[in-house]
Amino acid sequence: MLDLTRPARLNRSQLSVPGSQRRFLDKAATSAADIVMLDLEDSVAPPDKPAARETVIAALNELDWGERTVSVRINALDTPFMYRDLIEVAERGGDRLDLIMVPKINKPADVHLLDVLLSQIEAATGRRRLGLELQIETAEGLNNVEAIAAASPRVESLHFGPGDFAASIGARTTSIGGPVPDYAILADADAAGVRHRFLGDPWHYVLARIVVACRAAGVRPVDGPYADFKDAEGLEVAARRSAAMGFDGKWAIHPSQIDALNAAFSPSEAEIDKARRILAALEEASTAGRGAVVLDGKMIDIASIRQAQGLVEKARRIGLA
Repeated sequence: MLDLTRPARLNRSQLSVPGSQRRFLDKAATSAADIVMLDLEDSVAPPDKPAARETVIAALNELDWGERTVSVRINALDTPFMYRDLIEVAERGGDRLDLIMVPKINKPADVHLLDVLLSQIEAATGRRRLGLELQIETAEGLNNVEAIAAASPRVESLHFGPGDFAASIGARTTSIGGPVPDYAILADADAAGVRHRFLGDPWHYVLARIVVACRAAGVRPVDGPYADFKDAEGLEVAARRSAAMGFDGKWAIHPSQIDALNAAFSPSEAEIDKARRILAALEEASTAGRGAVVLDGKMIDIASIRQAQGLVEKARRIGLA
């Protein structure tokens, strides 16, 4: 009987690598990214997709991927490349392949199709079970996000695709993951008559829905790319926003982004120390037979205790505790 328990994976940084470029795949195998995603979709031109598929399969079998998780993004279900991508990669990708990422998931039926096909491939070949990573990047996908997250025990994570989502809803921006200058408000005039302009976050609603759907279904929420890889400050702010909202991690489209993402989605020493003190206070209260947990003169509720337990466990998996 299949073990349907979802693996506990680190997903702070997910490096997207063009599947048509073997030299990039070679470098990715030694990167500091938690997950490396070999891409057969947007980064590969249509005439090059069959050759890229073979390049990816060869890299999966030939490279030493170490302890990092390895994923392949296939083409979307509405393309003529999807079925061959899925079958060839799943059947010939070797035992080192962990995940299949699928773009433009619109409804639970999309997930059911993928689940059935992968189950048949696994039964026929005896390969180990593959997980699914699903991209939410259309209006229809967001409208069905809760059902998509819960559609199969094979689903491990949902990923926001800001570029295609913006196109799907007709947003007037070409920015991918960055600020949208026209999405702003003017404050009332101050004493000097100046009206200050404040940027808004046009993706807050989308991100909030994705993270809630993921946490309700027990899957990882992952934010999409920040396209301007030369803007280190902008990347850090975007990553820390996502981390504050509850996301596990974010995409890197360039190796230079990995360290910043790993830092943004890792607990700080101060956070780890406080979490340990909360758990120590809980242990002390339990030993003393007290129902109330007090730290620094303040009551600690059960929600804080659960957060502390989760943070310490994450620090342990990262190697910080």
